[in-house]
Amino acid sequence: MIKGLLRVFFLSTLPVSELRGAIPLGLLFYKLPVLPTYLVAVLGNILPIIFILIYLEFFYQYLCRWKWGERFFSWLFKRTRAYQEKYERYGAIFLLFFVALPFPITGAWTGAAIAFFLGIRFWYAFPAISGGVLVAGILVTLASLGIINLA
Repeated sequence: MIKGLLRVFFLSTLPVSELRGAIPLGLLFYKLPVLPTYLVAVLGNILPIIFILIYLEFFYQYLCRWKWGERFFSWLFKRTRAYQEKYERYGAIFLLFFVALPFPITGAWTGAAIAFFLGIRFWYAFPAISGGVLVAGILVTLASLGIINLA
């Protein structure tokens, strides 16, 4: 059981699968109990978000050392951060719903990138993304058990 839970944890930390791939793997392939699988997958999906939200700024500054990086990010931020005050108020709610959708490309990694590009501060973005991960985990768990149909 421990080996399966560790695999679920590590799979849920990856940007491609996140918990959308980890929970079905744990429940259907490894036949793990529902609650530990859900909790381990959610924890594994939330953990990288802390580092992404903190270190994406450093990565951005590193890329701006080159002209192409500076041009790209000035173009991008001119469009995304023009309404920063509005995003600060409503962006966190948008992030919660965006991450909660259990579809491809709507996960926590993408939500963290969106928070950075929109200029949403860590203490607004992290709880919203975490809430979205919790909701997505519930939906994916219920779908994996056959209780709801997401198709």
